[in-house]
Amino acid sequence: MPINITNNGVKNTTVDTKQSTRKEDVAEKSSSAVAGKPNDAVSITDEAQQLQSLQAKAKNSSGVDQTKIDQIKQAIENGSYKIDVERLAAKLAKFESDLFDPQSES
Repeated sequence: MPINITNNGVKNTTVDTKQSTRKEDVAEKSSSAVAGKPNDAVSITDEAQQLQSLQAKAKNSSGVDQTKIDQIKQAIENGSYKIDVERLAAKLAKFESDLFDPQSES
């Protein structure tokens, strides 16, 4: 035979009344909080709107400047693309330096 230890058939009206009163208080507070502040508003600064716009633009972008790529391809094809070998060598040296010794920032 199972034993019911949660209530044992005893009615505790004091506990029941307190629980129902507490539930009613919570319901009143939540409804009055909603009814008391119907005019809440949020305003976004111009900077925040601009940031949102830039983030959306960056998200929709592929990250590739196809126009620049086409210009460089055209310059290589017609022989007008000039390479600054000293700048290229300096960039390669810096890349290798950063790659093998990341603590040395120049």
